Amino acid sequence: MRRSPEVNVMVRAAQRAARGLVRDFGEVENLQVSEKGPGEFVSVADRQAERSIFEELERARPRFGFLMEESGVHEGSDTSNRWVVDPLDGTDNFLHGIPHFCVSISLERDGEPIAGVVHNPITDDTYWAERGIGAYGNHSRLRVSSRRRPERCLLASGNAERDERGGARYLGQMKAVLARGARVRRFGAAALDLAYVAAGRCDGFWECGLRRWDVSAGILLVREAGGMVSDLFGQGRAIDTGNILATNDGLHDPLLGLLASAG
Repeated sequence: MRRSPEVNVMVRAAQRAARGLVRDFGEVENLQVSEKGPGEFVSVADRQAERSIFEELERARPRFGFLMEESGVHEGSDTSNRWVVDPLDGTDNFLHGIPHFCVSISLERDGEPIAGVVHNPITDDTYWAERGIGAYGNHSRLRVSSRRRPERCLLASGNAERDERGGARYLGQMKAVLARGARVRRFGAAALDLAYVAAGRCDGFWECGLRRWDVSAGILLVREAGGMVSDLFGQGRAIDTGNILATNDGLHDPLLGLLASAG
């Protein structure tokens, strides 16, 4: 499948930033034993990756705006189009020397994602999608899984919300899902979790409290791979609320019911 010029520049920007992240990731283990620790180093790596992406995208489409995790909003003269960028999704994994993190970039038009790229620097896998065109892993078409029974599913989930009420709700959700026999993994990088749902590696994913840059590209990947994405509580839009459930079409309603019953 031939990629559009926009996706090509997104892939190029993600891969350029990934090269720096791979280099920096190689230094993290050495910093684990220092008194200073790796935290400040990782923050610098994150900002450098974002700057690299900004330069690549701004050069290709100078009129587009940006929403970026580290530096926030950059207004563009084209108010319809903006890039949404998470230069390092899975920061805690990176910080602890765990090789599971990614770069996530989407292009939104009038608030809706129309193209998305999620790139794993360690495996060099690139997941990309365009609205109405489909979702792809490198050059192979992606399809969500066909499993429909929770007890046969492998689900991904994120971290519990940090406040007491949110944490209790998350534990209730986890208990309800496990009671139905589903297996759950917490990988620690929401954009990659969504890419795995699109690829059929995971049958579903849920999390609360995410930001737009965490999910914009991944939501498009899942939808273009034939999946369903909703707000976690069946209301509103997941991309705006940050509460998300992404599955294949047959599993969505059963999981939504389980999660809603847990509060």
